[in-house]
Amino acid sequence: MSKAAVIGLGTMGPGIAATLARAGYTVSAFDADAGQRAKAKAGFDIATTVLGSLGVPEKPHAAITVAETLAEAVAGADLAIENVSEKLDVKIKVFKEIEAAVSKDCIIASDTSGIPITKIQEGIATPERVIGMHWSNPPHIIPMIEVIPGAKTDPKITAAMTAIVKEIGHLPVLVKKDVPGFVENRVLYSIMRECVDLVEQGVIDPEALDTCVSWGIGYKLAVVGPMALLDMAGLDIYQAVSSYLNKELCTRADTAGYVTEKTKQGKLGMKTGGGIFEYTPERIDALRAERARKLVAVRKALGV
Repeated sequence: MSKAAVIGLGTMGPGIAATLARAGYTVSAFDADAGQRAKAKAGFDIATTVLGSLGVPEKPHAAITVAETLAEAVAGADLAIENVSEKLDVKIKVFKEIEAAVSKDCIIASDTSGIPITKIQEGIATPERVIGMHWSNPPHIIPMIEVIPGAKTDPKITAAMTAIVKEIGHLPVLVKKDVPGFVENRVLYSIMRECVDLVEQGVIDPEALDTCVSWGIGYKLAVVGPMALLDMAGLDIYQAVSSYLNKELCTRADTAGYVTEKTKQGKLGMKTGGGIFEYTPERIDALRAERARKLVAVRKALGV
């Protein structure tokens, strides 16, 4: 493995590209949006600075190049990572383009947040080399990557991807069954569903909920994972509390009106200057810098 291509330069792409480059890969990137291509270098530079502050070892590498076409980006690639919008038809279209432009030995990975890899495989000619490589945002700071083989993924590709994740200094997590959302997002969305429901029902204000979760379970789970936490608390305690509390938890299968109404109004969060909270451009820049600094400090403290 020596050359990697990153297709899609939105939220995740620049950080992924910078992480691969720092690990010694020759990296070429592409986005169908010319505006995203133009902004990419700034994203690479920010991620590279953060990787340096983390003390991530830097192997010799060339500067990341931004290609003008997808075919140019993936030419000669040993690993191509798709990172486009979360729409199955769009992903299959991109996979077909990648497939037509790379060698038969190139691994083609998807950074999808939850579309089953098996569904993507159904749309292309060489499904055996397709695998999920789900990074967590921000990808250059969060050191865990889910490795998800689809129904037709060659076991050798799964082994190779696991080795790649270790090589770039991240922690590979093998997801043994290709379920929607994989593991990280299934757990996250379960938490988010309950959080949104509690706010919508007036049980707690958004600011107080964030404090409760960040400094309660969030602080604890960064050190003690859920399954280890069960042992620490005692399975008898979990059995006793869950016997009555599980009946009270939110089980809705749709999206809460608290979210859909704001979405309808165009209040999407930081990207529009307001969502649950309101933001000025200066506040957004300050929050991003502050959160990156804190995430770096936590990772250093945890020794990962």
